[in-house]
Amino acid sequence: MSGLDDGAVARLRAAADVPDLGDRYEVGKPIGHGGSSVVYAAYDRVLSREVAVKVADAYGADAAALQRLEREARILAALEHPGIVPVHDTGITPDGRAYYVMTLVRGAGLADTAAALSLPGRIALFLKVCEAVAFAHAHGVVHRDLKPQNVMVGRFGEVLVLDWGVAAVADESTAIHATTVVGTPGFMPPEQAAGGGRVDRRADVFALGGLLQELLGEPPPRPLAAVVQRAQASRPQDRYDDVQALQADVRRYLDGLAVSAYAEPVVERLLRVVDRYRVPIGLVAAYMIMRLALIAWSS
Repeated sequence: MSGLDDGAVARLRAAADVPDLGDRYEVGKPIGHGGSSVVYAAYDRVLSREVAVKVADAYGADAAALQRLEREARILAALEHPGIVPVHDTGITPDGRAYYVMTLVRGAGLADTAAALSLPGRIALFLKVCEAVAFAHAHGVVHRDLKPQNVMVGRFGEVLVLDWGVAAVADESTAIHATTVVGTPGFMPPEQAAGGGRVDRRADVFALGGLLQELLGEPPPRPLAAVVQRAQASRPQDRYDDVQALQADVRRYLDGLAVSAYAEPVVERLLRVVDRYRVPIGLVAAYMIMRLALIAWSS
């Protein structure tokens, strides 16, 4: 009797992994994988709609992972915002795996979408990410793993912040004590990478600085480079106090105003003012030229 090859074993395991969600949900193919969970496309037979189901992995999920998934579902259910995927249902499979059902988002990743946009368009995407994160912070939730891979742009331009599996909950005035190291290098601030430190919403400000850097590309305009530098300062107290302050500086750049993070040289300030008011300046200049021409002609 011959043994099974690796491909056959993988197919058998994938089949065994498919969760049993009862009669209501018809589970389809996997569309995403996390450290200890899998996201499947599914069909809700009761409401006749396509959904997504995030379920604990059959092999890689321990008791702590199950608790995190249940907690993630509760966090998302409490965050009703256009930039956060809504949760519709939750439960436990017959084999003891936690799951929750959410809206199936169709679209593209942040990086793919941004690649086809101008700088103002990329910044607009960033500001939408900030709106969702600021809303979460207002409800005492810190994401702790913001990065381009965790942002999706839907078919109608909606920007969604995904994967709240390592989010932490606390009162806004209370820092969150992180007992384990979670996050992604390059988007994770030093106090989070150290583990066991006190992590508050400024950890997400740091991650948003990294995300902005990714969207800007190289070399970024100097005012925006200064914004990134302040957002990603090593010490939390040297960063923006909150996401709204970061947003405000980025919007000021878009509006042609001075950015608080950037010590603007006099020449750049004059050029910025001229650019911002180039239409009225042009009209005044044209008027003055016409006046001089009339004076010269009449004399």
